[in-house]
Amino acid sequence: MTIAGKIESTIAIPSGVTISKDGNVVTVKGPKGELSRNFAHPSVNVAIEEGQVTVSCEYPRIKEKAMVGTFYAHVRNMIRGVTEGYTYQLKVVFNHFPMKVAVKGDKVQVDNYMGGHAPRFADIVPGVTVKVNGADVTVSGIDIEKVGQTAANLERATSRGGFDKRVFQDGIYIVHKSHKVKE
Repeated sequence: MTIAGKIESTIAIPSGVTISKDGNVVTVKGPKGELSRNFAHPSVNVAIEEGQVTVSCEYPRIKEKAMVGTFYAHVRNMIRGVTEGYTYQLKVVFNHFPMKVAVKGDKVQVDNYMGGHAPRFADIVPGVTVKVNGADVTVSGIDIEKVGQTAANLERATSRGGFDKRVFQDGIYIVHKSHKVKE
């Protein structure tokens, strides 16, 4: 909403969620956990009052308008993370050589990718859980950035350059994201 030189976006705080601000650090607590993030910007203000979070900027330029939208999206994602959480579904696909995927501590180990002898590893970002059930891999957590990065690490561990992806489809691929609505 723009009011004569001011832009602001508001987010209602749902029941069961508490949001506090200490300096530039906003902390969101909910039934699934707690997330904190630093929202430091010289002209963008994040205020918590009367059951809502307001992100605003006086006399914004194009970059400040973009930062208002970015901060708004981060707060919205934090609220959704502590109430519902995020889940990515991945699929293990192979045609010629059966891959074995297993969680080993803070890494996911992929054996026999394209018939290779050396195992491949993908890092699991702290705060994220990975479950392997046959050809299905589930990555879940409360921070959307950490969940997305772990899923990307899994896809990247099985990428191989120089091959046509339409023919050599072996790998691990994201097939569903819980926060994306299918229409």
